[in-house]
Amino acid sequence: MQRDDLADFLRRRRLAIRPADVGLADGPRRRTAGLRREEVAMLAGMSTDYVVRLEQGRSAQPSAQMLTALARALRLSDDERDHLFHLAGHQPPPSVGAEAHARAGLLRMLDLLTDTPATVMSDLGETLAQNRMSALLLGEQRRFRGDERFLAYRWFTGAGDMTVEYPPEEVEERCRSLVADLRATAARRHGDPDVARLVARLHAVSPDFTRRWEEHEVKVRRFDRKRIHNPQVGMVEVDCETLVTPDQSQQLIVLTPAAGTDAAEKLALLAVVGLQQFSNGSQQYR
Repeated sequence: MQRDDLADFLRRRRLAIRPADVGLADGPRRRTAGLRREEVAMLAGMSTDYVVRLEQGRSAQPSAQMLTALARALRLSDDERDHLFHLAGHQPPPSVGAEAHARAGLLRMLDLLTDTPATVMSDLGETLAQNRMSALLLGEQRRFRGDERFLAYRWFTGAGDMTVEYPPEEVEERCRSLVADLRATAARRHGDPDVARLVARLHAVSPDFTRRWEEHEVKVRRFDRKRIHNPQVGMVEVDCETLVTPDQSQQLIVLTPAAGTDAAEKLALLAVVGLQQFSNGSQQYR
């Protein structure tokens, strides 16, 4: 662990970020050029004291999980993230196959969508980042580990806590869409062990998935309309727009209120609920 260089790197990256870049207001009394330490702590989901000790070179070696949270909070590029891991005495996470971190550009777009639910997902259906409105509507999607990280696995096995409910008449189409999208990814990433492992695990635990896989339907997610039952505001009808990176490895999924419905009012109500939750204790979703 290179404590002095780690401290200097974290401090300089913090000062290089404008509050607006991460969805924070400048405020009339701001004297810091970049983010305050307490703002980094809030974005990373850790204590301010820990951030202070890191920047002063007084901390013990941070865990890989802590480094991942800091990289996300400071909007580090892949190269900067790897450098952060090296300075802290860790091997960076592998960059081959499914990426474990949302790209910095997508995170910046996510921060701009303050009133609109938005999520960054990998092409295997793992949630890499989500904004506050997405977490309020869909639940915290980044808490899952192992195979449960992947939406298709949770869907076909019932694993994890499926916070969101879909109307029974739309479940069939949802099943077909998930399998067809995974089919397209498997063909594009033929030979990738991450894809092969996920498909094999799904075959092993879900005959329903196997039956649908054998139908060989292919459909890449781009646009559709969803009706999502949220436990706090009921059914919310949204238009789902999917923006895909050039290499198709990550997607920014934006949910906007469907025209002619009460979705806008319900999302506004969820935003108020979120402010109440934040005042009772900071919650970090990215």
